[in-house]
Amino acid sequence: MGDDIYLRLREYLDTFPLGFPATEDGIELEILRALFAEREAELFLQVSPLPERVEVIAARAGLDPEEAEEALYEMSRKGLLYRVRRGGETFYNAAPFMIGLYEYSVRRMDERLARLYRCYYDQAYVLEMAASGVPGFKVLPLDEAVEGANPVLFPYFFLRDQVQKARVIGVTECVCRKEARLLGEGCDAPSNNCLMFGAAAEFYIENGFGRRIGAAEALRILEEADRAGLVHAGVNAKHLSNICNCCPCCCASLKGITVEGMDKQNFMNALFMAHVDKRTCTACGNCLDRCPVGAVSVTYAASVDGERCLGCGLCSTFCPVEAVKVIPRKERLGPFDHVMDLGLAIMREKIRRRNREFDH
Repeated sequence: MGDDIYLRLREYLDTFPLGFPATEDGIELEILRALFAEREAELFLQVSPLPERVEVIAARAGLDPEEAEEALYEMSRKGLLYRVRRGGETFYNAAPFMIGLYEYSVRRMDERLARLYRCYYDQAYVLEMAASGVPGFKVLPLDEAVEGANPVLFPYFFLRDQVQKARVIGVTECVCRKEARLLGEGCDAPSNNCLMFGAAAEFYIENGFGRRIGAAEALRILEEADRAGLVHAGVNAKHLSNICNCCPCCCASLKGITVEGMDKQNFMNALFMAHVDKRTCTACGNCLDRCPVGAVSVTYAASVDGERCLGCGLCSTFCPVEAVKVIPRKERLGPFDHVMDLGLAIMREKIRRRNREFDH
């Protein structure tokens, strides 16, 4: 079997909306060999991207259902498959590289795996993340930074309220900052602040990737992250499944903007834009220091470059005279209704761009 199974596994992962492209030196195959035993890779190839019962997967793989159930469960415990319960039944589906295998490896990541991930990001994955131009994340400021948004029409604008209504909440270490620190890089920002909600939280908690917390602790984590200058971002869909607290030096998405110099729309859906009341602004410079993407300049008063601004609200929450708020952008692309809609949009746009390049 050997490398052939890992080649086939790479090809399968590359069919997901965020794919798993090949590199010249095959660093992606080294990642797969580090994550999967050969028998695990074989079984992964029999698992659909959509949730299925054990019996369906077992029949496809030619396995006894009990044998398949044990193997699938153990793989999900390692973060190699996603497991969810619905109506008392358990379903499994194949996880993409991101969001998926990369994030689920947070507990098992060591220096070797961190170095493989970094090499792959630099060689191929940052370009893959930007390949469609459809942002995978939406930026969510804390509620107190928001002005002029209707909570009835746009409930997904209001982060605190969503957290307080969440059925289950989990927290784990930020995988991006863990990777950077294992390589002797990164920053000293708080790290134990990657939040999951609902079924995603249950998966992390049950597999030991994270721990269960209440809404009050989750809000304290968000407030600490805000004080540390971290951008709150979740998957670009209306349903709240996660909140990453991103720094500009370690975060895979934010780094595409701040380090690689790519357009923010490739990574982050900026639903809001900072607005400065120049009548009350004292030009103290707090907002200049707080902005993670260099969108603020200060002369006699602060000014905001709307093209660069993420609408994260970090400038607002530290303004001593409350001269800065974030307001909904007049021209904005709202988050997708469902994560599947986001995935389909990414696939369609990647195909359209590739066809356009081929035609030219």
